[in-house]
Amino acid sequence: MDAIAPPARRAALAFIFVTVLIDILSFGLIIPVLPQLLKQFMGGDISRATLWHGLFATAFMAMQFFSSPIQGALSDRFGRRPIILISNLGLAVDFLIMAIAQTLPLLFIGRLLSGVTSASFSTANAYVADVTPPDKRAAAFGKLGMAFGLGFTLAPVFGSFLGKIDVRFPFYVAAGLAFANFCYGYFVLPESLTPENRSPRFEWARANPVASLRLLRGHPELFGLASVVFLMAVAHMVYPTTFALYADYRFGWDQSRLEMVGYTLLLVGVLTIIVQGGLIGRIVKALGERRALMFGLMCGMLGFFFYGLAPTGYWFWAAMPIAALWGVANPAAQAIMTRHVTPQEQGRLQGAIGSMNSIAGIIAPTMFTQTLAAVAQAHVHTFWAGATFWLASAMLAIAALVAWRTTRGE
Repeated sequence: MDAIAPPARRAALAFIFVTVLIDILSFGLIIPVLPQLLKQFMGGDISRATLWHGLFATAFMAMQFFSSPIQGALSDRFGRRPIILISNLGLAVDFLIMAIAQTLPLLFIGRLLSGVTSASFSTANAYVADVTPPDKRAAAFGKLGMAFGLGFTLAPVFGSFLGKIDVRFPFYVAAGLAFANFCYGYFVLPESLTPENRSPRFEWARANPVASLRLLRGHPELFGLASVVFLMAVAHMVYPTTFALYADYRFGWDQSRLEMVGYTLLLVGVLTIIVQGGLIGRIVKALGERRALMFGLMCGMLGFFFYGLAPTGYWFWAAMPIAALWGVANPAAQAIMTRHVTPQEQGRLQGAIGSMNSIAGIIAPTMFTQTLAAVAQAHVHTFWAGATFWLASAMLAIAALVAWRTTRGE
């Protein structure tokens, strides 16, 4: 790693930044419209659409649970680049299937395939660990988070407007973006894992999801921090699984006001860019990784609590700057974790983290969507309507306690 010059590191980070950005653009386009498409399949019933959206999200994350550690181990053996390329091409096919689906089962199959191919996000994290020295990884992971923020800033807005033309149109555009990402990666993206740092062989015994979690159990610090990452992933799922339908129910942002969902996600993205692209390096430098982790978790806890109290969309927007500072927590946690494994294990680590996130994704959609469905069925319009966000706030409060105990030796 020391043999790689800083300009080469910066160039490699720029390449993976663009790759992740295009991936997120393709996913972000369908965020505002997938719930509306499901609502059409359900004859306009928000409660049933919410339950199906939860099932779709759970199935998506179940596929990621099995795929992330396998992709991580494969990338340790064969390099990061081929895994990312195969994933991008697969995503293009998946989005096209969802665009043409005329039945719910076919749409479901497309979502399952997306869960398999999108597991390359863990490979992208391993790529960052390959090309970044340990003391710079929190800021580098923050830059990757900035790509997520930039993608979610632009894509949902376009997805909302495209969805007003035709609810399926964003799926076609997402397929085109994913294929463009494959072409970009094929011609431009360099390999980050040198041959001498690759695992000597691929072993299923180490690549299956259960074995990948043993890597975390073998290091008490890793297991504790992985639990924190898991709880953060649970809390974060409240956004993609319920927000579009929650805003429809509580704020009246149905398909005729779909642009309001896009504007909200635009604001989320702008704040994410500010925090992860501009502030995280300074915050980590000023506070250190452990305190930055605690600071981010506390901001997230408060932000979600205020989200649940918000009686209108504008009050919801007012809480966003506080919640956005939560973005400091995950890069800080990942930076601490990468110091506890060797270069040959970075892919397995990220695969294991991906599996933990997938378990969260399996549990959280049902928890959040069932809660929102119960609220909608009971026609609750008081402050109790924000129960989903209070659950997310509770998850981050628990995560803060675990992080404080786990990282006392850092």
